[in-house]
Amino acid sequence: MAALMVSSSSLFGLAHRGVSSRICVSNSFKCDMTRTGNYGNGKVTISLPEFMESARMETTVNRDGGKLKLFSGSANPALSQEIAWNMGLDLGKINIKRFADGEIYVQLQESVRGCDVYLVQPTSPPANENLMELLIMVDACRRASAKNITVVVPYFGYSRADRKASSNAVCINYRGWKYVQGREAITAKLVANLITKAGASRILACDLHSGQSMGYFDIPVDHVQCQPVILDYLSNKGICSDDLVVVSPDVGGVARARSFAKTLSAAPLAIVDKRRHAHNVAQVMNLIGDVKGKVAVMVDDMIDTAGTIAKAAALLHEEGAREVYACCTHAVFSPPAIERLSGGLFQEVIVTNTLPIAEKNYFPRLTVLSVANLLAKTIWHVHDDNDSSM
Repeated sequence: MAALMVSSSSLFGLAHRGVSSRICVSNSFKCDMTRTGNYGNGKVTISLPEFMESARMETTVNRDGGKLKLFSGSANPALSQEIAWNMGLDLGKINIKRFADGEIYVQLQESVRGCDVYLVQPTSPPANENLMELLIMVDACRRASAKNITVVVPYFGYSRADRKASSNAVCINYRGWKYVQGREAITAKLVANLITKAGASRILACDLHSGQSMGYFDIPVDHVQCQPVILDYLSNKGICSDDLVVVSPDVGGVARARSFAKTLSAAPLAIVDKRRHAHNVAQVMNLIGDVKGKVAVMVDDMIDTAGTIAKAAALLHEEGAREVYACCTHAVFSPPAIERLSGGLFQEVIVTNTLPIAEKNYFPRLTVLSVANLLAKTIWHVHDDNDSSM
C-alpha cells in the first residue's frame, strides 16, 4: 500500500485525544483546510476543522500561561505548533531571517520580560545552521530580560561524539609500536558549553545518544524518554508476547533495548555484535540470542544512513526471524537510508517526529508517531515545578 503523503503541519491536532496521538504515515488521512494563521515564523497553514477547535476549547487546562512563552525556531515548526496545541497556547511571535551572506537575524516580536521562555529547536540537518539559530534565539531572549530560558531540543545534534574513542593509547602489533586514534573533539561537551554560555537556564532533550551527555551541562537537564510513545503503538498491534524478541543493533544500545524489552511484555533480548571500521560504516559479525520464528523488534535512538540497522535486519532474517520491525526516536535519514529501509527487510519502520521528515523520504512501511503531547506535558511539569512521574 502506498503511503499517504500528509503535511505535518496539518496533523498537529491529532495528538490531542488519547490513542489518536499517533501520527501514522501509513493508513493515515488528511483533513480539509479550513483556515490559516500566522504563528511567528512566516505563515503556517493549519488544519482546524470545527469539531477539533471546539474539543480543544473544552479540554484546555486552566493554567496561568501568561508568564509562559513558547517560541519555535525554523527547524521543525510543525512539531512546535503541535506542542502549542496540546498545551492550549499559541506560539510566540518571532522574526527569523537570513541576510544575503547567510548570517542569521532573530527578533522577538512580543515582550518576554520576567517570563519563562521555552524555545523549541532540534539541531537537525543542517545541524550547524539550526544550532547557530538556537544560540541566537537564546541570546535574544536573554537580552530581552526573560526570567528563565529553557531550550527544548527534541533532537540533540553532535551527541554521538561524546567521548574519545581512545586516549592516544599505544598498542603492539607484529610491526612494532603503533598509536591508535585519539586527537578527537568531544563535540557533545562543546555544544553543551555553547548553549549554556549563550544564556540558557535549562535544557529539555529527547533520547540522548548516551546518558552521560547530561553531565556535560552545567544547567539542569530534563531527559525525556520517548519509548512510551513507541511502546503504546506496538502494544496495539496485537503481536503475541510469546513471539516477540527485542534486538539491540549494537552492543552500545543494550541498556536501551533491555529497558524496552522489560516494558514490552518482558520480551527476551538479542544483541547484534558489529565492528565499525569508519563513521557511518558498519560490519555485522554475529548474533547473540535466538530469533528463529520470532517477531524481532530492533530498537535504537536514531537512524542516520541505516547501514547498521539494515545489515542487522539481514542477519536476523538469515537467523530465521519471521518479521523485523525497526523502532527509533530520531529519523535523521541521510542518504542512502531510504533505499535501505524500503528494500523489503522491514515489516515496518517506526519513528517519531522529533525531526521533520521530508515528503520525498516517505515510503509505504514508514510510520511516524508524534511526541508533541509528551513534550507538552513535560513543559507543563517543568513550568509548574512538578517532579511527579509523567
